[in-house]
Amino acid sequence: MMKLNGREWGLFRRRECLVPTWRGWIVLLAIGVGLTAIAAREIYPFLAVNEPIPGGVLVVEGWLPDYALEETVAEFRRDQSRRLFVTGGPIERGAPLVEYRSSAELCAATLFRLGLETNAVQAVPARKVRRDRTYASAVTLKNWLDQHGIGRTNINVISVGAHARRTRLLFAKAFGDGYTVGIICIEDQSYDPHRWWESSAGVRTIMGESIAYLYARLLFKPPTRAG
Repeated sequence: MMKLNGREWGLFRRRECLVPTWRGWIVLLAIGVGLTAIAAREIYPFLAVNEPIPGGVLVVEGWLPDYALEETVAEFRRDQSRRLFVTGGPIERGAPLVEYRSSAELCAATLFRLGLETNAVQAVPARKVRRDRTYASAVTLKNWLDQHGIGRTNINVISVGAHARRTRLLFAKAFGDGYTVGIICIEDQSYDPHRWWESSAGVRTIMGESIAYLYARLLFKPPTRAG
């Protein structure tokens, strides 16, 4: 350290600090491994929240795989007094080869083929957006309900796996006060949710949804004008 006449420049002072011994590093490493193991086991149940609420309308996200739509049909038949709405944006791959222009319409057609009556299902396609598609789909549905005179009601959204908690959060942000949003989570069959770290699909999904949820919770701000 540079000195002037035996004195330091008046910008620094000496301090002592403690550093771990090799035993200390082993203890810290063990604690870190233990916390990581706990987080790995608890992250999927946290993200894949399942908290339905009584009554209201049933909403299904149009991107869901067929096995989830089969469970959607079963859920709807448990209480056929509810309306079933399908959300989703434009189809971005293979659209010229199919007659449906949105995942909402394609999903509704799949539900018809699985046995639901056409008057029980309403597709509500959203416009194309670059980001926050779940939120945009929720806003489109809220606007549709408002335009058709369907008052404030309970809403149960059906989603899959680790996407569920973010879905509920964004629907709640889109609908705002006066609505209660529940979530029905169908287990993701593309990987073992109890050992998600053993497959690339599981790692990609859990890591991606964890980051996306933190963004939605901490950084996402709804536009001033929704719609």
